[in-house]
Amino acid sequence: METIRGRRSHNLDSDGLMERIKGYNNILLDLGTGDGRFVSRMAECHQEIFFIGVDACRENLHVNSRRKLVNALFVIANARSLPCELNGLVSHVSINFPWGSLLGSLLKADCALLNGLDAITRPCASIDIHLNADALATANSELEAGANQIQSILNESCWKTKSYSRMDVSALRSFSTTWAKRLAFGRAPRTIHLSFQKQ
Repeated sequence: METIRGRRSHNLDSDGLMERIKGYNNILLDLGTGDGRFVSRMAECHQEIFFIGVDACRENLHVNSRRKLVNALFVIANARSLPCELNGLVSHVSINFPWGSLLGSLLKADCALLNGLDAITRPCASIDIHLNADALATANSELEAGANQIQSILNESCWKTKSYSRMDVSALRSFSTTWAKRLAFGRAPRTIHLSFQKQ
């Protein structure tokens, strides 16, 4: 699979990946990681966890992927075609404020995405999804309707809802993603947090 650090890419095979994650019990994968800020901040704060940021757009990752964090890795891949090297390794997936094709895949029960999530995750893994109203509006959906649709789709797959809640401004301000910061200082941010457990 293709990994990136700064502007340099590198192909990492299964053996190389296993060497990188050796000694870590928990592997968190941030799907659609964008600029990678969430992964880099979380890796700094939780050095006992290994973090993997996945995004199809390499240009967004140039800055945060440069940081020398032994417990972080950035992978260039499409959410609909996740690298097989990750299969069965991931204990937790985060999808933070998706938009575009990733949000579309969640809303339309894209089998490639759902099968990929099932493949990369361990038994009893968890998923956290954070949604915002503006992104759903671009997909012609209201916030609540979109959240309910995604919840239903995941429930019909192999994921049981653990929680469904709104995020207030203070929660957004403390959340380590670029989009959360923008939403927190925007006008009347409307966001929903969904949490799921693999069955």
